[in-house]
Amino acid sequence: MTDGRQTLTDKNIADLPLAPEGQYKARDSELSGFFVLVGKRRKSFMAHGEFWRDGVREFTAQVKLGDCGEMSTREARGKAKDVLGSIARGERPGTAPLKRGSVTLHQAWERYRDAHMSRKGRSARTIENYRDHMERLFADWLDKSLARLGRQPSLVVERHDKITKENGLYIANGSMRSLRAVYNHARKSNPDLPLVNPVSAIDWNKEHRRNTGMGPADVGGWLRELAALPNPLRREFHLLTLLSGSRPTALKTIRVDHVDLRQRLIRIPKPKGGEQKAFDIPLSRPMVRCIIRTIRLGRIMQPEQARLWLFPAESETGHLAEHKEDRGTLSKWGNDLRQSYRTLAQAAGVSELDIHLLMNHSLPGVNAGYITRDRLLRDHLRNQQHKISEMVVSVVDSTDPLMARWLQAAKPVILDNWADSSGIPIAA
Repeated sequence: MTDGRQTLTDKNIADLPLAPEGQYKARDSELSGFFVLVGKRRKSFMAHGEFWRDGVREFTAQVKLGDCGEMSTREARGKAKDVLGSIARGERPGTAPLKRGSVTLHQAWERYRDAHMSRKGRSARTIENYRDHMERLFADWLDKSLARLGRQPSLVVERHDKITKENGLYIANGSMRSLRAVYNHARKSNPDLPLVNPVSAIDWNKEHRRNTGMGPADVGGWLRELAALPNPLRREFHLLTLLSGSRPTALKTIRVDHVDLRQRLIRIPKPKGGEQKAFDIPLSRPMVRCIIRTIRLGRIMQPEQARLWLFPAESETGHLAEHKEDRGTLSKWGNDLRQSYRTLAQAAGVSELDIHLLMNHSLPGVNAGYITRDRLLRDHLRNQQHKISEMVVSVVDSTDPLMARWLQAAKPVILDNWADSSGIPIAA
């Protein structure tokens, strides 16, 4: 028999014929979702409801209210109203009421920051990048239910497009990686969140590796730009960045006790990736001279801060906080110098594997995992480091004796040719 709709009463329910085979439904015309299910041997009162949120159906539920004859139609209709009301509130029948999707983006971000990033020793720089994405680019979403983003991935797609237009391709992609990580982490403790991460809906911006490094022919001009910087400590910082290939963030936070001039090593205790990736940088002779000059300059310029930091400064932390320069004054700095180091190492004939070890990159290939880095530090890697440093300092020839004195000296040299705006010569 086919399903039908009528005003259900005790009398007309009693008149409904049993189904010769299968089942059919007699729907109530007064209360949507309330019906009688008629089978071969019995008739049952039923309620069927759906829960929708933000235009998306989240679940459906069908509940048996009781058998016809054991309860009146009036009682069944009243019970159906209660069941349908609970479904409309997002409560699944037969389970305890759930706060479905109640976790907000702000709560999920704080949990990810404290329970995941801090606990696993992520760097302050990494945490700050995530914070900037969450609290600046997604500021208007912080009080939104995370489940809503899961149910409406179009919101994420639109935000990615907006950030791309206003902030650039790379920031848009980076912010979405942050959001993806926070959502995935939140879903571990909130299984009611939609299974598919809404970030999967975006079309990622194509990213290109920035090729801003210098080759051997570019180093001489850059050194002259560097020598003209008025602050000698910043001058030595940029030079050591190039000579070491270190990430500038790690170099700024080097403490004096991280430097071992006897063993000719710098300890990087908390690089990108956390403390478990701590490593030592072998020092070439030009690097040692640069560090000695830096220590002496620090004691003169910032004596209190220099007790602790290799690159002291009048900042809240006591060390150099900002390494950016005007491109018109110094054309290459920061990660440009890290790329330059990589390029110069190749030009100096240093092997790909040794470059990976010197820059603390993950080693390629399965067999590379058997290499013990510490066993190579004091001889082989230091020799390779010296090759790269010589590639830098060798560009200064006898026609520029003052520059040569600066790079070859282990104590500050007065660069008479490069004075600050007051005309007073600056120690290098």
